[in-house]
Amino acid sequence: MASAGRAPVQVGLIGLETPAPDLVPVETAGPDAPLAARMRPASLNDVIGQDHLVGPGRPLRVAVERGHLSSMVLWGPPGSGKTTLARALAAAAEAHVEYLSGTSDGVANLRRAVGSAIARRAEGTRTVVLVDEIHRWSKSQQDSLLPHVEDGTIILVGATTENPAFDLIAPLRSRLVIHEVHPLADGDLRAIVLRAMADPVRGYGALAVSIDPAAIDYLVGQSSGDARLALTALEAAVEAADAAARPATIGPGEIAAALSRRHVRYDRAGDDHHDTISAFIKSVRGSDPDAALFWLAKMVRAGEDPRFIARRLIILASEDIGNADPVGLLVATSAADALDRVGLPEAGYALAHATTYLACAPKSNRSAAAWWAALAAVDGGAPLDVPPHLRSRPSRGSDADAYQYPHDHPGAHIAQSYRPDGVIGEYYVPSDRGSEARVGARLDAWRGRGGGGQSPDAPRT
Repeated sequence: MASAGRAPVQVGLIGLETPAPDLVPVETAGPDAPLAARMRPASLNDVIGQDHLVGPGRPLRVAVERGHLSSMVLWGPPGSGKTTLARALAAAAEAHVEYLSGTSDGVANLRRAVGSAIARRAEGTRTVVLVDEIHRWSKSQQDSLLPHVEDGTIILVGATTENPAFDLIAPLRSRLVIHEVHPLADGDLRAIVLRAMADPVRGYGALAVSIDPAAIDYLVGQSSGDARLALTALEAAVEAADAAARPATIGPGEIAAALSRRHVRYDRAGDDHHDTISAFIKSVRGSDPDAALFWLAKMVRAGEDPRFIARRLIILASEDIGNADPVGLLVATSAADALDRVGLPEAGYALAHATTYLACAPKSNRSAAAWWAALAAVDGGAPLDVPPHLRSRPSRGSDADAYQYPHDHPGAHIAQSYRPDGVIGEYYVPSDRGSEARVGARLDAWRGRGGGGQSPDAPRT
């Protein structure tokens, strides 16, 4: 039902650009194709979004309109329009397009495409070889592209969701221009949905169906910049309405039914994985439990391995909290144990428990710094022989009896050397935060600094 105070959208193409006559339209999908395929822009002027690449006056657009299309990689998240943009660029450059998939096509299909490109080139027509999911090709498959890109037989346009710096071989990468394709903005998604509702041939303009503005808002908010997801959900909602009484209005409920749960844009092997865990750890380290819980929820909803999250919390408990709150490590390891015992979704409570505890704990990286300092001393050539009085067998050293048993002395402490001769300096220097303040006071007294009669277990002032 339409929401109160807001009428269903009267869809139309007002404000949306129409193709310029000098830009060749691309081949459109048939009437039985999915809505997302049918609604691919007919020309470069029809593309919505990615203004940083193909907006008026942008270098890529200007070059293509002048007939100069170079080999490139379009890198961006799913549903951001990489394949659509590649087809539109090829059409604008008046080039033939050969489509290959990194998941299903191999070198044999590439050879056939190259053979056709050679014949076409002799007739004065250029060929764009569009390799979708190019990161799926092996090193040897990517190698096979090099001579044909090098001599201009083909214009390679690769589309990938993975960072080309890691997933494309260096010789190929050096021959390509890398363009980053951004997730579509909410306004772009809204325009794409309206276009689909208004188009009487490719979309639903000829049907007696309207869409509530609140439904558009909900659909856009749930799609995370993914046009394919938005159009697929819209198609499901319209098809459900098509079986109902007419006229029909698509509301938020119909969209919610088409979307079982919000799509979370995430790639467990790519940049989303690394960027999100980075934001999570930095939020915990920065003592912001609310931000940390948000990133935790995103990772869990996106299907991140919860054991990976638990391991990172254990590392953080020692690296960033340490003796400022030694209980933090116990909480983190207990959360990991709870995860192994009960699994998700119930173990989400334990992960949230550990996340909020560690975020709110006093912070100290002094234990971690001490560890690296000790490693540096060993790696830097410090003497490694154990002094005779510390060895396990007293007979191995003439002065083995020099060892003094701490429990025979007041406070179970006696000043004596526990390091090889020549190994000096203090690796561990406690902070004045949390429990570590008491540790620091104790060490100050033991190291003979500024005790002034103060109890070793009293906080330092």
